[in-house]
Amino acid sequence: MASGLFRMGEDLGSGMLRLVSDITGEAEKLLNETTLRVAITGLSRSGKTVFITSLIANLLAMGRGRQTLPTLSAQLAASGTVLRGVRLEPAGTQALDWFDAADKLRDLAGATPHWPPRTSDLASASLTLVLERTGPARILGPRRVRLELLDYPGEWLLDLPLLDQDFYQWSAETIALLRTQPRAEVAGEFLDFIATLNPLAAADEAVARRGHRLYLSVLEQARDRFGLRWLQPGRFLRPGPRGESPMMWFFPLPGDGASPTGSLRDLLARRFSAYRDDMRQNFFDPWFARFDRQVVLVDVLGALWAGQGAFEDTRHAIAQIAAAYDARSRSRWLGLSTLKRVGFVASKADHVPAAQRPALESLFASMLGTQLEDGRATSHRAVAALRCTEDGMHEGHPVVLGVPLGEERRRPFRPGHIPAAVPPAGDPFWSRPFFELPALRPPLIDPDGREGLPHLGLDALLSWLLEDAL
Repeated sequence: MASGLFRMGEDLGSGMLRLVSDITGEAEKLLNETTLRVAITGLSRSGKTVFITSLIANLLAMGRGRQTLPTLSAQLAASGTVLRGVRLEPAGTQALDWFDAADKLRDLAGATPHWPPRTSDLASASLTLVLERTGPARILGPRRVRLELLDYPGEWLLDLPLLDQDFYQWSAETIALLRTQPRAEVAGEFLDFIATLNPLAAADEAVARRGHRLYLSVLEQARDRFGLRWLQPGRFLRPGPRGESPMMWFFPLPGDGASPTGSLRDLLARRFSAYRDDMRQNFFDPWFARFDRQVVLVDVLGALWAGQGAFEDTRHAIAQIAAAYDARSRSRWLGLSTLKRVGFVASKADHVPAAQRPALESLFASMLGTQLEDGRATSHRAVAALRCTEDGMHEGHPVVLGVPLGEERRRPFRPGHIPAAVPPAGDPFWSRPFFELPALRPPLIDPDGREGLPHLGLDALLSWLLEDAL
């Protein structure tokens, strides 16, 4: 009996020690660890995958003592903080896809360098910055700032306004948009199809599927032929690994008022509601409520060079995104109490000479329109996450020098005039011929990324995103 009591005492003592250890560990974590959840997305062809790869590679290289992010290094030095290291956390047991930066680096630095494929679903990776305290606080030990990076398709972000619409509102707005140029050039078959339908007739699955396919084709052609970006629903174009499901078999249909149960319009309205609720429950609510920081990438140059229609469409898309992050919109839709900073980034800034980059940044600012209530919570910048050009002169003009994909020799390119503000309709700017840079080859880099990746402005963006947490 005595031995039994002794073992009971041992178990009790062991349990108390574990409890004390757990409490101590939680207290230490509370004092020394800060977690920032940084969501990163981008409209089509904005370079989101390369942006995240460069961010990870340059932070890791900075942790090894390389001067890859000078503005961030200067910010730490000014505050008396010493960076002792940066580590990439193991994948662990997370349910999301793992953003494999090393794999992306191998694409960029291979024998035949190429840009890595785009991600099509949620993916994440985590980095921990170890910072040495100064002064009396050193007794607490080093601080840790954990960056949880979440990558998600920008097309999904375009569905945010759908949370505040019903099927009838969305249909009316979408059909009106399809009748404008340049969408009207590819929407004719779809518009003719819905003109033949009786919305109140009994639902026919074959009709619903055909309408969905025709509408999806309009979205794909608008994106691929005209470079348009305001294309809803976003998951029609980027459905993710789950693929297409029956709730997505809908399309805009005109009409308002009550829809008889079992009618075509009733079926499409119910599918729209199911899609909207699925996006809310499985994406916006569980993930957006956790974001501390958001980065939105936009290929402004690609839109500008595609002409006025593509440019205005992209302008509308980012204005809607900016409006969705307005404090009032956030409280109405999502209650995003943790989101403190949103960085809008015009990507591929290395595609224009240094003399034109201020104009690119100014143009981007004029496109944004709506800002968050607290002006310090937003920022707009022109950035190149991976610089693949150099500045030069050719025939007396500033140019960028780069190697087109599939070629071996560097060539000069002049991107043309970059306006500092949005040119109005009818401005002679829109009647000029547009020049688009060819796809350029990634620069020669270390496949392990130990020296970091060349960039433009990534350090200033990170410094702003993290300044209140370092």
